[in-house]
Amino acid sequence: MSTEILVSGTPEGYDAKIILNEIKHQGNSVIHIARDDKRMRAMGDALKFFKPDLSVFEFPSWDCLPYDRVSPNLEISSARMGILSKFADNIAKEYVVLTTLNAVLQKVPCSSVVKSYGFKAVVGRNINESNLREFIVRMGFTKSSTVREAGEYAIRGGIIDIFPPRYSNPVRLDLFGTILDGARLFDPETQLTIK
Repeated sequence: MSTEILVSGTPEGYDAKIILNEIKHQGNSVIHIARDDKRMRAMGDALKFFKPDLSVFEFPSWDCLPYDRVSPNLEISSARMGILSKFADNIAKEYVVLTTLNAVLQKVPCSSVVKSYGFKAVVGRNINESNLREFIVRMGFTKSSTVREAGEYAIRGGIIDIFPPRYSNPVRLDLFGTILDGARLFDPETQLTIK
């Protein structure tokens, strides 16, 4: 039995119901390709309205052409890499991926490549600070005095602030010598710890 279903030409607004019915009856995750970013966001709003607990991921297209003189928008780069890293971890629950035709046509790295470019740090264990610094720079993070946006990092003594693309808030790593003493999310505006 095929696990794929292709639906096209549905009236706007009704397509959200079709997606939710597919998830309910088949237990499958769904990829929805919208015609543009505006329609993709509208679909996301509709799905969240009807089923707030559903995991909905928006995978946007680049805002520039390949080999263009300008770099892609940082928010778009962060959103794309955040989604790819979530999928590299094999999400088990039901979800919907919303994307556009332009985004689908753009190449992405395979999951093994995305996985290999991670850095794992466990509280209470040794951490090689020079390896972490090298990783941060290699991944294209921008050094900043205060971390406020995705893709930025700051190092002040034994405290390393970093805003990974898949997080909605930055992370503060507290080192005690070579031991990771703590890792907490913080508010980028107030710089205060959230949890």
